Amino acid sequence: MIKDIQEKIIKLKKEKNICILAHCYQTHDILEVADFTGDSFGLAQKAAAADCDGVIMCGVRFMAETCKILSPEKRVYLPRSEAGCPMAEQLDVDMLRQLQEMYKGYKTVAYINTTAELKTLCDVCVTSSSAVDIIRKMDADKILFIPDCNLGDYVAKQIPEKQFKFVSGGCPTHARITVKEVQKAKEAHPNALVLLHPECQPAVTAMADYAGSTTGIMDFAKKSSAKEFIIGTENSIVQHLSIDCPDKMFYALSKDCFCHNMKITSITDVLHCLEGTDGEEIILPEETRIKAKVCIDEMLRLGQA
Repeated sequence: MIKDIQEKIIKLKKEKNICILAHCYQTHDILEVADFTGDSFGLAQKAAAADCDGVIMCGVRFMAETCKILSPEKRVYLPRSEAGCPMAEQLDVDMLRQLQEMYKGYKTVAYINTTAELKTLCDVCVTSSSAVDIIRKMDADKILFIPDCNLGDYVAKQIPEKQFKFVSGGCPTHARITVKEVQKAKEAHPNALVLLHPECQPAVTAMADYAGSTTGIMDFAKKSSAKEFIIGTENSIVQHLSIDCPDKMFYALSKDCFCHNMKITSITDVLHCLEGTDGEEIILPEETRIKAKVCIDEMLRLGQA
Protein backbone atom coordinates (compact mmCIF):
# COMPACT_ATOMS: atom_id res chain seq x y z
CA MET A 1 0.00 0.00 0.00
CA ILE A 2 2.69 2.52 0.92
CA LYS A 3 4.62 1.72 -2.25
CA ASP A 4 1.46 2.22 -4.34
CA ILE A 5 0.85 5.63 -2.76
CA GLN A 6 4.48 6.61 -3.28
CA GLU A 7 4.31 5.65 -6.95
CA LYS A 8 1.20 7.82 -7.41
CA ILE A 9 2.96 10.73 -5.74
CA ILE A 10 6.05 10.40 -7.93
CA LYS A 11 3.88 10.26 -11.06
CA LEU A 12 1.77 13.27 -10.08
CA LYS A 13 4.65 15.49 -9.00
CA LYS A 14 6.31 14.98 -12.39
CA GLU A 15 3.08 15.68 -14.29
CA LYS A 16 2.39 18.86 -12.30
CA ASN A 17 6.03 19.98 -12.03
CA ILE A 18 5.83 20.06 -8.23
CA CYS A 19 8.88 19.95 -5.99
CA ILE A 20 8.39 18.06 -2.72
CA LEU A 21 10.40 19.17 0.31
CA ALA A 22 10.64 17.03 3.43
CA HIS A 23 12.09 18.23 6.71
CA CYS A 24 14.26 15.66 8.49
CA TYR A 25 11.59 15.17 11.17
CA GLN A 26 9.11 13.74 8.67
CA THR A 27 8.51 10.00 8.48
CA HIS A 28 10.77 7.95 6.24
CA ASP A 29 8.07 7.11 3.69
CA ILE A 30 7.74 10.85 2.99
CA LEU A 31 11.50 11.33 2.74
CA GLU A 32 11.57 8.63 0.07
CA VAL A 33 9.31 10.62 -2.30
CA ALA A 34 10.86 14.03 -1.60
CA ASP A 35 13.04 15.87 -4.08
CA PHE A 36 14.98 17.43 -1.22
CA THR A 37 15.33 16.62 2.48
CA GLY A 38 17.06 18.58 5.23
CA ASP A 39 16.62 21.58 7.54
CA SER A 40 14.01 24.26 6.90
CA PHE A 41 16.05 27.10 5.40
CA GLY A 42 18.18 24.83 3.25
CA LEU A 43 15.02 23.34 1.82
CA ALA A 44 13.59 26.78 1.02
CA GLN A 45 16.79 27.67 -0.82
CA LYS A 46 16.69 24.46 -2.84
CA ALA A 47 13.06 25.07 -3.77
CA ALA A 48 13.92 28.60 -4.91
CA ALA A 49 16.63 27.24 -7.20
CA ALA A 50 14.49 24.38 -8.55
CA ASP A 51 12.85 24.55 -11.96
CA CYS A 52 9.31 23.89 -10.77
CA ASP A 53 5.90 25.54 -10.74
CA GLY A 54 4.90 24.55 -7.23
CA VAL A 55 6.31 23.43 -3.92
CA ILE A 56 4.87 21.12 -1.27
CA MET A 57 6.53 21.66 2.12
CA CYS A 58 6.25 18.59 4.32
CA GLY A 59 7.02 20.30 7.59
CA VAL A 60 5.30 23.11 9.48
CA ARG A 61 3.82 26.47 8.60
CA PHE A 62 6.79 28.77 9.16
CA MET A 63 8.83 26.57 6.80
CA ALA A 64 6.21 26.91 4.07
CA GLU A 65 6.16 30.67 4.66
CA THR A 66 9.94 30.80 4.21
CA CYS A 67 9.55 28.98 0.90
CA LYS A 68 7.02 31.58 -0.24
CA ILE A 69 9.28 34.44 0.89
CA LEU A 70 12.09 33.09 -1.30
CA SER A 71 9.87 31.87 -4.17
CA PRO A 72 7.03 34.37 -4.69
CA GLU A 73 6.47 33.18 -8.26
CA LYS A 74 5.78 29.61 -7.16
CA ARG A 75 2.69 28.17 -5.53
CA VAL A 76 3.59 26.82 -2.11
CA TYR A 77 1.47 24.26 -0.27
CA LEU A 78 1.33 22.88 3.26
CA PRO A 79 -0.29 19.40 3.20
CA ARG A 80 -1.90 19.88 6.63
CA SER A 81 -2.94 23.38 7.66
CA GLU A 82 -2.82 22.35 11.36
CA ALA A 83 0.94 21.73 11.16
CA GLY A 84 2.22 24.65 13.20
CA CYS A 85 5.24 25.29 15.39
CA PRO A 86 4.69 26.19 19.07
CA MET A 87 8.02 28.03 19.13
CA ALA A 88 7.20 30.15 16.10
CA GLU A 89 3.80 31.00 17.53
CA GLN A 90 4.94 32.04 21.03
CA LEU A 91 5.36 35.68 20.04
CA ASP A 92 3.18 37.97 17.96
CA VAL A 93 3.91 41.34 16.38
CA ASP A 94 2.54 43.38 19.28
CA MET A 95 4.59 41.44 21.82
CA LEU A 96 7.77 41.88 19.79
CA ARG A 97 7.16 45.61 19.43
CA GLN A 98 6.83 45.86 23.22
CA LEU A 99 10.11 43.99 23.67
CA GLN A 100 11.86 46.26 21.19
CA GLU A 101 10.53 49.26 23.11
CA MET A 102 11.93 47.78 26.33
CA TYR A 103 15.33 47.07 24.76
CA LYS A 104 16.03 50.13 22.69
CA GLY A 105 19.46 50.06 21.13
CA TYR A 106 19.34 46.27 20.66
CA LYS A 107 19.32 44.69 17.20
CA THR A 108 16.63 42.03 16.85
CA VAL A 109 17.75 38.60 15.66
CA ALA A 110 15.07 36.16 14.56
CA TYR A 111 15.67 32.43 14.64
CA ILE A 112 14.35 30.97 11.38
CA ASN A 113 11.63 29.30 13.50
CA THR A 114 9.48 32.44 13.50
CA THR A 115 6.46 33.57 11.52
CA ALA A 116 6.77 35.74 8.43
CA GLU A 117 5.04 38.57 10.32
CA LEU A 118 7.65 38.51 13.10
CA LYS A 119 10.47 38.53 10.56
CA THR A 120 9.20 41.85 9.19
CA LEU A 121 10.33 43.52 12.45
CA CYS A 122 13.74 41.88 12.71
CA ASP A 123 17.20 42.99 11.63
CA VAL A 124 18.74 39.60 10.91
CA CYS A 125 17.52 36.02 10.61
CA VAL A 126 19.63 33.01 11.67
CA THR A 127 19.51 29.24 11.58
CA SER A 128 20.80 26.99 14.35
CA SER A 129 23.90 26.23 12.27
CA SER A 130 24.64 29.84 11.26
CA ALA A 131 23.62 31.78 14.40
CA VAL A 132 27.05 32.04 16.03
CA ASP A 133 28.81 33.11 12.84
CA ILE A 134 26.12 35.60 11.77
CA ILE A 135 25.72 37.29 15.16
CA ARG A 136 29.48 37.51 15.61
CA LYS A 137 29.69 39.39 12.30
CA MET A 138 26.83 41.80 13.11
CA ASP A 139 27.69 45.46 13.60
CA ALA A 140 25.94 45.48 16.96
CA ASP A 141 26.99 44.73 20.53
CA LYS A 142 23.47 44.36 21.94
CA ILE A 143 21.26 41.54 20.67
CA LEU A 144 17.59 40.79 21.31
CA PHE A 145 17.32 37.13 20.33
CA ILE A 146 13.89 35.60 19.61
CA PRO A 147 12.19 33.27 20.28
CA ASP A 148 14.33 30.41 21.68
CA CYS A 149 16.16 31.31 24.90
CA ASN A 150 17.94 27.93 24.92
CA LEU A 151 19.47 28.39 21.49
CA GLY A 152 20.12 32.01 22.45
CA ASP A 153 22.06 30.90 25.53
CA TYR A 154 24.10 28.47 23.44
CA VAL A 155 25.00 31.29 21.03
CA ALA A 156 25.69 33.87 23.76
CA LYS A 157 28.21 31.59 25.51
CA GLN A 158 30.26 31.53 22.32
CA ILE A 159 30.12 35.31 21.85
CA PRO A 160 30.80 36.64 25.37
CA GLU A 161 31.81 40.03 24.02
CA LYS A 162 28.20 40.82 23.11
CA GLN A 163 25.21 41.49 25.36
CA PHE A 164 22.08 39.39 24.88
CA LYS A 165 18.45 39.62 25.92
CA PHE A 166 16.09 36.67 25.55
CA VAL A 167 12.41 35.86 25.87
CA SER A 168 11.07 32.80 27.68
CA GLY A 169 10.37 30.88 24.50
CA GLY A 170 11.62 27.76 22.85
CA CYS A 171 10.89 24.34 21.45
CA PRO A 172 8.76 22.31 23.88
CA THR A 173 9.94 19.06 22.29
CA HIS A 174 13.63 19.74 22.90
CA ALA A 175 13.11 21.66 26.16
CA ARG A 176 11.51 18.65 27.85
CA ILE A 177 14.74 16.62 27.65
CA THR A 178 16.31 16.50 31.12
CA VAL A 179 19.79 16.09 32.57
CA LYS A 180 18.58 12.94 34.31
CA GLU A 181 17.60 11.43 30.96
CA VAL A 182 21.07 12.17 29.55
CA GLN A 183 22.70 10.54 32.58
CA LYS A 184 20.45 7.49 32.27
CA ALA A 185 21.15 7.14 28.56
CA LYS A 186 24.92 7.41 29.11
CA GLU A 187 24.76 4.75 31.82
CA ALA A 188 22.86 2.45 29.48
CA HIS A 189 25.20 3.13 26.54
CA PRO A 190 28.62 4.12 27.98
CA ASN A 191 30.41 3.90 24.62
CA ALA A 192 27.93 6.12 22.78
CA LEU A 193 28.54 9.76 21.84
CA VAL A 194 25.78 12.20 22.82
CA LEU A 195 24.55 14.34 19.92
CA LEU A 196 22.14 17.14 20.87
CA HIS A 197 20.28 20.06 19.32
CA PRO A 198 21.05 23.41 21.04
CA GLU A 199 17.30 23.98 21.46
CA CYS A 200 17.73 21.74 24.52
CA GLN A 201 18.11 23.33 27.95
CA PRO A 202 21.62 24.73 28.59
CA ALA A 203 22.42 22.14 31.29
CA VAL A 204 21.50 19.38 28.83
CA THR A 205 23.42 20.85 25.90
CA ALA A 206 26.51 21.13 28.12
CA MET A 207 26.56 17.32 28.33
CA ALA A 208 26.81 16.83 24.57
CA ASP A 209 29.78 15.46 22.69
CA TYR A 210 28.38 17.42 19.76
CA ALA A 211 25.66 20.09 19.64
CA GLY A 212 24.30 21.36 16.35
CA SER A 213 21.49 21.55 13.84
CA THR A 214 19.54 18.49 12.78
CA THR A 215 21.54 18.06 9.59
CA GLY A 216 24.68 18.80 11.58
CA ILE A 217 23.85 15.94 13.93
CA MET A 218 23.21 13.60 11.02
CA ASP A 219 26.40 14.59 9.20
CA PHE A 220 28.46 14.18 12.38
CA ALA A 221 27.09 10.68 12.99
CA LYS A 222 27.66 9.60 9.39
CA LYS A 223 31.25 10.86 9.28
CA SER A 224 32.28 9.80 12.78
CA SER A 225 34.39 6.70 13.32
CA ALA A 226 32.34 6.00 16.47
CA LYS A 227 29.81 3.18 16.30
CA GLU A 228 27.23 4.22 18.91
CA PHE A 229 25.29 7.44 19.33
CA ILE A 230 22.65 8.83 21.69
CA ILE A 231 20.44 11.19 19.69
CA GLY A 232 18.99 14.20 21.51
CA THR A 233 16.61 15.59 18.94
CA GLU A 234 13.31 14.53 17.37
CA ASN A 235 13.21 10.74 17.45
CA SER A 236 12.65 10.33 13.71
CA ILE A 237 16.37 11.05 13.32
CA VAL A 238 17.14 7.80 15.12
CA GLN A 239 15.23 5.89 12.45
CA HIS A 240 16.72 7.84 9.53
CA LEU A 241 20.28 7.38 10.77
CA SER A 242 19.69 3.69 11.46
CA ILE A 243 18.62 3.23 7.83
CA ASP A 244 21.46 5.37 6.44
CA CYS A 245 24.12 3.76 8.67
CA PRO A 246 23.07 0.16 9.40
CA ASP A 247 26.57 -0.62 10.68
CA LYS A 248 26.12 1.84 13.57
CA MET A 249 23.83 1.89 16.62
CA PHE A 250 21.55 4.84 17.42
CA TYR A 251 19.59 5.33 20.64
CA ALA A 252 16.84 7.85 21.40
CA LEU A 253 17.82 10.04 24.34
CA SER A 254 14.17 10.45 25.33
CA LYS A 255 11.11 8.55 24.20
CA ASP A 256 9.19 11.79 24.66
CA CYS A 257 11.23 13.75 22.10
CA PHE A 258 8.38 13.58 19.62
CA CYS A 259 7.03 16.54 17.64
CA HIS A 260 3.29 16.12 17.10
CA ASN A 261 3.18 18.97 14.60
CA MET A 262 5.86 17.42 12.42
CA LYS A 263 4.22 14.03 12.59
CA ILE A 264 0.73 15.24 11.66
CA THR A 265 1.61 15.01 7.95
CA SER A 266 1.20 11.53 6.48
CA ILE A 267 2.13 10.09 3.10
CA THR A 268 -1.55 10.15 2.11
CA ASP A 269 -1.72 13.86 2.97
CA VAL A 270 1.05 14.46 0.45
CA LEU A 271 -0.93 12.51 -2.16
CA HIS A 272 -4.13 14.42 -1.44
CA CYS A 273 -2.26 17.73 -1.67
CA LEU A 274 -0.95 16.76 -5.10
CA GLU A 275 -4.43 15.69 -6.17
CA GLY A 276 -5.82 19.04 -5.05
CA THR A 277 -8.30 17.53 -2.59
CA ASP A 278 -6.57 18.75 0.58
CA GLY A 279 -3.78 20.98 1.79
CA GLU A 280 -3.45 24.75 2.05
CA GLU A 281 -1.80 27.13 -0.37
CA ILE A 282 0.40 29.61 1.49
CA ILE A 283 -0.51 33.19 0.61
CA LEU A 284 1.53 36.10 1.97
CA PRO A 285 0.72 39.77 1.38
CA GLU A 286 3.48 41.12 -0.85
CA GLU A 287 4.33 43.84 1.67
CA THR A 288 4.83 41.20 4.37
CA ARG A 289 6.90 39.00 2.09
CA ILE A 290 9.22 41.85 1.07
CA LYS A 291 9.72 43.08 4.64
CA ALA A 292 10.30 39.54 5.94
CA LYS A 293 12.90 38.90 3.25
CA VAL A 294 15.06 41.82 4.47
CA CYS A 295 16.33 39.96 7.55
CA ILE A 296 16.91 36.81 5.48
CA ASP A 297 18.91 38.76 2.89
CA GLU A 298 20.99 40.26 5.72
CA MET A 299 21.74 36.75 7.01
CA LEU A 300 22.92 35.73 3.57
CA ARG A 301 25.02 38.89 3.21
CA LEU A 302 26.73 38.38 6.55
CA GLY A 303 27.24 34.70 5.79
CA GLN A 304 29.27 35.65 2.71
CA ALA A 305 31.21 38.43 4.45
